[in-house]
Formats: sequence, structure tokens, C-alpha cells
Amino acid sequence: MYLLTENKMMDNIAIFCSASGNIDPVFVEKARELGTWMGQNKKTLVYGGANVGLMECVAKAAKDSGSEIIGVVPTRLEERGRVSDLPDVIFRTDNLSDRKDIMLNESDVAIALPGGVGTLDEVFHVMAAATLEYHCKKVILYNINGFWNGIIDFLDGLERQHFAHHPLNRHFAVANDLEELIELLK
Repeated sequence: MYLLTENKMMDNIAIFCSASGNIDPVFVEKARELGTWMGQNKKTLVYGGANVGLMECVAKAAKDSGSEIIGVVPTRLEERGRVSDLPDVIFRTDNLSDRKDIMLNESDVAIALPGGVGTLDEVFHVMAAATLEYHCKKVILYNINGFWNGIIDFLDGLERQHFAHHPLNRHFAVANDLEELIELLK
């Protein structure tokens, strides 16, 4: 069995997600629900540090419920006044590549909530590094309302067409609801 991490408790959880505030309210509700669970279970949130969208939503719920918050903030976010005041610890980075590396280093597992191109970049960064054995962490696609179905189908197609050298499900998992997500984190 391929573990999410190297037999380590998954206390530091990276969250990749949308910075958009103009999304279906169900995504906001599920982000808030996840943040609340994290706080109640003393999990540390590692996230992009923005004060908008699902990022601020999950961070506020986690903080209000008792989580420590680590924000990883690129300079462009600071320049635009988009840094949340919720993080207990802030890592400042020059660019998005450094941001992804720090988030990966500071976390035991990553969860991808619905998001855009930046979220996709983060998901594939974690998976690509795992395929080269830089780490053995998985990313969990939180498949709220089937959001990740197209990507899951695409990844299955990579395997069927032999563009993936190893089973890709060694590097990602899918949770369709909070109960499945919590089970994967155990």
C-alpha cells in the first residue's frame, strides 16, 4: 500500500484553492466545513496567504476553530494588498515556484479544493515531484460536486495511453465528501 506520507501523522495540511470570490456558494460552504474540521482536530493549515476567495474562507474557519495558520505569500500578492491577516506565520517568497516548494516542504499532505489555473499548477507540481521521488506525499482532490471529474478522466487517459510511467493514483487520491476526505487523512 502506498501511504499518503512516510508513516507520519498528517498534522500540517496544505490547501490549494481558488482566490475567486465569485463562485458557487457550495464551494464556500465546503471550504468552511473543512477549515472548521481542521481547527477542531488541531491541524495546521498551510496555504497561499491571500485574503480572498476560498483561501480566506478556509483560513478563517480553521483559525476560528483553533488551527495554527501558515501563509506562504509571494511578493505580487503583497504588492496588491491581498495578504490575509490570519496567518500566525508568514513565509514571503519572490515567486510562485518558491511558494509551491515551501508549501510542500511545510506540509504532510495537500488537499486541492476547487480552483483555477494556479490550483492546477500546485496539484501538478506535487504530483510531478512525487513521480521523481522527491517526496512521497499525495494530493487529495476534494471533488465537491464533481469539480475534479474532468481532471480525473484526463489523468486516467494519461495512464491508458502510457504517458504515465507508474500508476498515477500512487500520487493522488479523490474524496467526494468530507467523510471520505477525513478517512484519507487517517
